[in-house]
Amino acid sequence: MKKNHQFHLVDPSPWPVIISMIILNYASFLILYFNTNNYIPMNIFLLLILFTMFKWWNDIQRESTFQGNHTFNVINSMKYGMIMFITSEVLFFFSFFWSFFHHSLSPNMEMGLKWPPMNIMSFNPLHIPLLNTIILLSSGISVTWAHSAMMNNNFSKTKKSLIITIMLGLYFTFLQYYEYKYSPFCISDSIYGSTFFITTGFHGIHVIIGTMFLIHSFFRMHMLHFSSNHHLGMELSIWYWHFVDVVWLFLYMTIYWWGK
Repeated sequence: MKKNHQFHLVDPSPWPVIISMIILNYASFLILYFNTNNYIPMNIFLLLILFTMFKWWNDIQRESTFQGNHTFNVINSMKYGMIMFITSEVLFFFSFFWSFFHHSLSPNMEMGLKWPPMNIMSFNPLHIPLLNTIILLSSGISVTWAHSAMMNNNFSKTKKSLIITIMLGLYFTFLQYYEYKYSPFCISDSIYGSTFFITTGFHGIHVIIGTMFLIHSFFRMHMLHFSSNHHLGMELSIWYWHFVDVVWLFLYMTIYWWGK
């Protein structure tokens, strides 16, 4: 049916109902895993979640790239949606920083009236944390280079800069894993351990998601889904990566440096 507006009315899709049922069962089997250590059903439903996400996103790519349903108004609405999502993520991390400052500025008797608490050996901010800071700042430069190259229709430079960003993201994740493996304290070591591992852990998860987002954008660009005036998926992945960079700067300056 012909439409007289520039908005995209999506066709009926089975994926929202399917993935909601899968996630419901995944949560149930996650609770079962906590009690029985049987992780096989949980992993099966995790694979089903990934499969459903792949099929759903494949439909979205077809609608935007081949059917031309993502008009200027649709792209603008998606950008506003991404801005709202990143804002919610900022507030998510704000709660962790609030907890950190609440306990570090007024440590109680249980913590020995000091921060870090007694018997906690914190990380040296000039070792791996500083290296990770340099890595993420460098990745911010390379991903900006990728966006600039895409705007100039230079696919060769866009691929190179995206590969550099992805490699830096993987390197950051490896270093954080190494830091966790040889940490002198654990998540159950007072409020310091809880705050440190929850905040840095969630940031690490965001780095992994951002890296996957960039890898997905790289393959889409390789299949010529993007052009200088139509590369919304890549642009949103770059926004997300810059958000990850900024959060790490605050995290490094507060938890690693100031709270040492």
